[in-house]
Amino acid sequence: MHGTYYYENYNFGPFFEGKVATNLAEFSNRLYKDSNNIWLAIKNNKIVGSVAIDGEDLGNNEAHLRWFILSDDCQGQGIGKKLLKEAINFCDQKQFSAVQLWTFSGLSAARKLYETFGFKLTNEWEGDQWGNTMLEQQFTRVNNGN
Repeated sequence: MHGTYYYENYNFGPFFEGKVATNLAEFSNRLYKDSNNIWLAIKNNKIVGSVAIDGEDLGNNEAHLRWFILSDDCQGQGIGKKLLKEAINFCDQKQFSAVQLWTFSGLSAARKLYETFGFKLTNEWEGDQWGNTMLEQQFTRVNNGN
């Protein structure tokens, strides 16, 4: 789903698809640990969205929000909001001090949703971690209850 979406919309190629596949495979080997979780939105027996919380890779009691995606035909129906709510509730239950996510400029609907859940843009730079040079962004949601 990531490979198709980002190829069609941003011309990301095999580098990006391989990176996502490798990282997701590594994460799946740690999914049994209670600090990690993934949520899928399924419609007509087809995955139409996902989001994951990786509670291990950043350390420092910070969670990493990863692989948030929703198919085009499911956007604007509250499905993405429900996925993010599950992920944020999980982070709050696990008492992570912060949740970090990395993305790039131009994903306006996703950014608006992140900001609804208390994420703030904390860093911006030109980079190529996705295989193309983009204005990359880091968003952080601090858990003020800790």
